[in-house]
Amino acid sequence: MNIAKFDLDLARSVLAAQPFSNLLGARLAAFGRDQGAVLEIPIREDLRQQFGYVHGGVLSYAADNALTYAGATVLGPNVLTGGFTITYLRPADGKLLSAEARVVGATRRQAVCECSIYAVPESGDPVLCAVAQGTIRAVDRDLPGTDAPEPGPGIADA
Repeated sequence: MNIAKFDLDLARSVLAAQPFSNLLGARLAAFGRDQGAVLEIPIREDLRQQFGYVHGGVLSYAADNALTYAGATVLGPNVLTGGFTITYLRPADGKLLSAEARVVGATRRQAVCECSIYAVPESGDPVLCAVAQGTIRAVDRDLPGTDAPEPGPGIADA
């Protein structure tokens, strides 16, 4: 697939094909080389932990997917997370989670990305709740329904 054709609409269709993302109600608010990727999740009661804050697993999912979409802005749609770390800064609460990711650096086969995860309150400014960094890798497997080019060298050759 020509990376120029991988736009916000196609990125949203890829997200819509992910059952777990649908379960969480995730939506892609922004996607592109200039803005990276912004993934949003409405905060619901069933996403909270025992103290009433958003469960850390939800923040971790948001970081993982936002990092991967950011990497896809430079690598194309056939990408997977190679690994990531997350640091929780404060509990998340409010009406919306917003995971904002961007590419820090990239080669032909991988991208290093960083992500800031904010809790958006009913009123007031967003609160930074967590930060993450990850490595996103191009893979030799096509997404169903795409016209990606023939596979290149394997990940080990990157």
